[in-house]
Amino acid sequence: MAALGGKLTKRLVENLGPGRHGDGAGLYLVVDPSRARRWIVRVTVKGQRNKRGAPLRTDFGLGGADVVTLNQARERALEYRRMAKSGLNPRFNAAREIPTFEELSRQVHIDRLPTWKNAKHGQQWLNTLRDYAFPKIGRMSVDAVGQHEVLMCLSPIWTEKHETAKRLAQRIKTVLDVAKSKGFRSGENPVTAIRDAKVLPQVNAKAKHHDSMPWKDVREFYAELAARSATAAKALQFAILTACRTSEVLMAKWDKFDFDARVWNIPADRMKGGVVHRVPLTDEMLRILGPMRAIASQYVFEGQKRHKPLSNMSMLMLLRRMGHEEFTVHGFHSTFRDWASEAAGAPREVAEAALAHQVGSEVERAYARSDLLERRQALMEKWTSFLSS
Repeated sequence: MAALGGKLTKRLVENLGPGRHGDGAGLYLVVDPSRARRWIVRVTVKGQRNKRGAPLRTDFGLGGADVVTLNQARERALEYRRMAKSGLNPRFNAAREIPTFEELSRQVHIDRLPTWKNAKHGQQWLNTLRDYAFPKIGRMSVDAVGQHEVLMCLSPIWTEKHETAKRLAQRIKTVLDVAKSKGFRSGENPVTAIRDAKVLPQVNAKAKHHDSMPWKDVREFYAELAARSATAAKALQFAILTACRTSEVLMAKWDKFDFDARVWNIPADRMKGGVVHRVPLTDEMLRILGPMRAIASQYVFEGQKRHKPLSNMSMLMLLRRMGHEEFTVHGFHSTFRDWASEAAGAPREVAEAALAHQVGSEVERAYARSDLLERRQALMEKWTSFLSS
């Protein structure tokens, strides 16, 4: 048998571009176009033939290069060659160190931490697997998870918690895709197979509507809200005036406001649609912001801790204290949209742009590059006048 040595070095393993790079004696580093790196070894099993009668030559995955070092790959390749030379097929005789589904899931979560919009989204990704997948397949090695095992996770919640089940399916698929890229499994992803075969029943999910206050009642409520001095009340006023989401208002920072241009620029990473959103500022909005600026906090609406925002439950709890527990903060989105359509007669594209909703197909949006700021400015002036009159 060959000694543990070859053409590759640690530096080459880390920096080689896409392709198959030989180390010698059948060991290869495969670099995918996505830059994912994995090891394979090609061996010829003594005395065994393929269907065409030729010597049985097979590639075996040894794991991802981010998990298996160069020396470990050489040791495993040597083990596979020894088995092949003895007439043993490594597929059935190799002792591979394959992680469990839970182990790999937690590693994928760690690897993707920098890509989450915020820590809460990242934790939700893992919590879905923790609650619905780990109890049933968490201890299984990732190469043993098939359609039956995936269905064990999805079937109990497919109709009752359909949105959660769809997210769970996508997250299981991601983990198994990563397992394949690292050489821990092969073949079609069982989640894809289940979808293509339409094994699970079709669920016609009803659109979820947030309970919104009728627009004819919101002016009286706004006056009641304006009489309060609490920061949560001012934040809710600002949310209603700007027709923005709770997180966008609570995470607002002063450096995103251009008071000369009278525009609030919400960064793309704070927007649900992932696109920068410009909010025109009216006199009433500026009046609310004035006292907040005097606090000199990093956040516009500071919470109980210095330079920390209000709790994301603060405005909802205020609604409940005011006796309006039947409504939600997000519901004022719908209130504004109904007013814009029924009372203001605003064009659909202007009203939707005010809510940062994407309208039309991708092609239509590619040509409609304007965010209609000037027309939205006029609409928000009307909305402010209606609320504060």
